[in-house]
Amino acid sequence: MTDAYETGKSIFSDVYGESMANDLQRYVDSDSFGNQGAKWAMEWAFGSVWSRDGLSKKMRSCSVLGMVIAQGQLDEIKFHTKMALANGLSLQEIEEIYYTSIPYCGLPRSNDAKRSMLAALAEVSAKS
Repeated sequence: MTDAYETGKSIFSDVYGESMANDLQRYVDSDSFGNQGAKWAMEWAFGSVWSRDGLSKKMRSCSVLGMVIAQGQLDEIKFHTKMALANGLSLQEIEEIYYTSIPYCGLPRSNDAKRSMLAALAEVSAKS
């Protein structure tokens, strides 16, 4: 694997835990449909973009969470809400991102995002 992949896997592991990172590694190493996409996500999104110095991880989480809300990507909203918590955002800050999405993304899309955010928060709370 490349240095960017290893950096990305480390960032992923810090946020989602060693178990999920190992599951991802097994998927990347398999011949399963789409496994190359997971490898690219680790190399590019996590290993090249998330590792940059230009923004703190907390600020990058704010940005990405806003973008996935705008795109209506409910699974990604869930993942990135968890990542936002791991990167230091408070519940209040995450709630403010939701409120900010209402006038810019529309009420239906924002309400869908809220459900994904609440599901992520419930999962994190259940693990605590």
